[in-house]
Amino acid sequence: MLRSEHPRILLALLLCLLILSACGSAGSTVMPSPSSSAGAVRSPSPRSTASASPTASSTAVVPAAPRHYRSHLLLRGYGRPDDLALDAQGNLFFSDAHNGTINRLNRDGTVSVLARGLAAPEGLVVLQDGTIIIAEQRTNRLLLLMPGAQMPLVLRTLPGTPTSQPCKAGIDGLAFDQTTQTLIVPDSPTGEVYRMSLDGRNLQPLASGMVRPVGAAVDGAGNVYVADECGQAVWRISPNGQKVRFGGFGMPDDVAWDGHGNLLVIDLAPAVHALIRLQPATGQRETLASQGFIEPQGLVIDQHDHIYVADDYANMIVEFTPT
Repeated sequence: MLRSEHPRILLALLLCLLILSACGSAGSTVMPSPSSSAGAVRSPSPRSTASASPTASSTAVVPAAPRHYRSHLLLRGYGRPDDLALDAQGNLFFSDAHNGTINRLNRDGTVSVLARGLAAPEGLVVLQDGTIIIAEQRTNRLLLLMPGAQMPLVLRTLPGTPTSQPCKAGIDGLAFDQTTQTLIVPDSPTGEVYRMSLDGRNLQPLASGMVRPVGAAVDGAGNVYVADECGQAVWRISPNGQKVRFGGFGMPDDVAWDGHGNLLVIDLAPAVHALIRLQPATGQRETLASQGFIEPQGLVIDQHDHIYVADDYANMIVEFTPT
């Protein structure tokens, strides 16, 4: 009896052992050995970082600016291009202070003269509807050129009085603050910088004490940058009125914000004659172009990082395209 049941007992015991082994494996957790994880650093995934830090998830990463550019001439031998501006469609406009004209550079390379007979037009701003705001240097006033009009209207005369004294010429540059829909107006003869409403009625002081403020630009945070041509510096004016000076320039004439955390600066000093990129957060600067310029003046950048520079004495407009 016992002998005949022995195989059955052994078989039952074997089945029990198999069942217990399977249950134990299903409930176990395999931990990595210390040697397999030693020295490895794993950065958190974007998803886990975003959920852990609401600030990080709401702050967009600003892409780096292009490192290299290819240059080519857009215009050569026509008039004396000075300040530059772009409209909403990407058309390029330039003033010609020497010949008293406002011009549009057409896509086919031809030039359309929009206004003549002005008293040294300099800085330009083109509004969304095509209206052009013009800084007229000899009269130190702002003009308004409506779409289709041949003669501009006087928008406002500034407080400063232009003279022939060094660094006391009239208004030179302008900037448009997209956020507040206002104009930034450096009054060169007085060294003051103003914020002005588009109808010209409201003129509020922003900063004073500059030698000759000329070109201006505004970044996405509302900081205003002004080129102080005779002060050998660029100034940053914060929304609360605090000023920061970036020195070491020759004769900075125009500035433009590139959208990547950098300020582009045109320096027309004979010993410099360069397009410079300044990083305000660190003060670091680099020369992007310095060959072929005689007296670089106008500067503008489009949404595709194409940089345009006008040189009035070289009678040319150059486009720098990222490569």
